Amino acid sequence: MSFPLFQVDAFTHLPFSGNPAAVCLLSAPQKTDWMQAVAAEMNLSETAFLYPSPAGETHHLRWFTPVTEVDLCGHATLASAHVLWEEKQVDAGIPIRFETRSGVLRADKKGKRIAIDFPAETEAAADAPPDLLAALGLEAVYVGKTSVDYLVEVENESMLRAVTPDFRRLKKVLTRGVMVTARASCSDYDFVSRFFAPAAGIDEDPVTGSAHCVLGPYWEKRIGKKELKAYQASLRGGVLKVRCAGERVCLEGEAVTVLRGSLLYI
Repeated sequence: MSFPLFQVDAFTHLPFSGNPAAVCLLSAPQKTDWMQAVAAEMNLSETAFLYPSPAGETHHLRWFTPVTEVDLCGHATLASAHVLWEEKQVDAGIPIRFETRSGVLRADKKGKRIAIDFPAETEAAADAPPDLLAALGLEAVYVGKTSVDYLVEVENESMLRAVTPDFRRLKKVLTRGVMVTARASCSDYDFVSRFFAPAAGIDEDPVTGSAHCVLGPYWEKRIGKKELKAYQASLRGGVLKVRCAGERVCLEGEAVTVLRGSLLYI
C-alpha cells in the first residue's frame, strides 16, 4: 500500500518561498506514532494527514511537526485544501470542511487564492519570563500571552528583521512559540512578524497561519482596520491577507505544489 504525498509552498505564489508543508492523502485513519515518524522523516515545520469522512462531506485533518502533534496549523491547512482542489479530490467550486482538534475549519477557493476560516484568539498583557527577551536580544514595547504562545511587539520593522535569537536559551521558555511583531515600515503591509518555536522543533517558522489568529485581532485594535495585509519576514517570506470577524479570523493566501510522489512504507 502507498499514499499520495505532496510538498506545497503555502502563503506564496512563487515556488521555494512561503512555508513548505507535506500533505499526505490517506484512505483511512492511521496510527499516531506512524504519522509522527513520517513527519520526522519529512523534517518540515508541518506534515498534514487527511482522509475523507465516510459520507465524503468533510475531511479529517491532523498536523505534526517533526517532534509533536499540534492543535492548529494555518499553512498546512491551506496546503491541504490546495492539494484537494488541484488533485480534483474536491470540485473547485465546493468549499472544504476539515474536522480537526480545533473544531471544524472551512476553506474556500477565491480564484488563485484560498481563504481559510480559523478561530480568533486574543492575548493578555504578561510579564516576560526571565529568558524570553534575553534570548531574543531586544527590548519590547509590549509582551502578551495567549494560551500557548508569547507575543512580543517591538518598536519598528528594522528591529524585528535584525533579531537573531539564542535558540538554546529560547527553548527554556515554557511556551509553544514566540511571535515577534511590529508595524510595517512601508505601505504595502500593515504589520510584519516572525515566529520562533524551538521547543516544537522549529527554530524559525517561515510563515505561521495560526499566529495570525492572534496577530490579526491584536493589530485590528491598534490600527483600526478589520482587513489587514501581513508579511512574515522570515528568510523565505510570506504574504497573508487577514480579515477579523469577531470570534473568527479569515486568512487568505496562495500555494504552489513543488513535489508530488508516493509514501511507500506504512
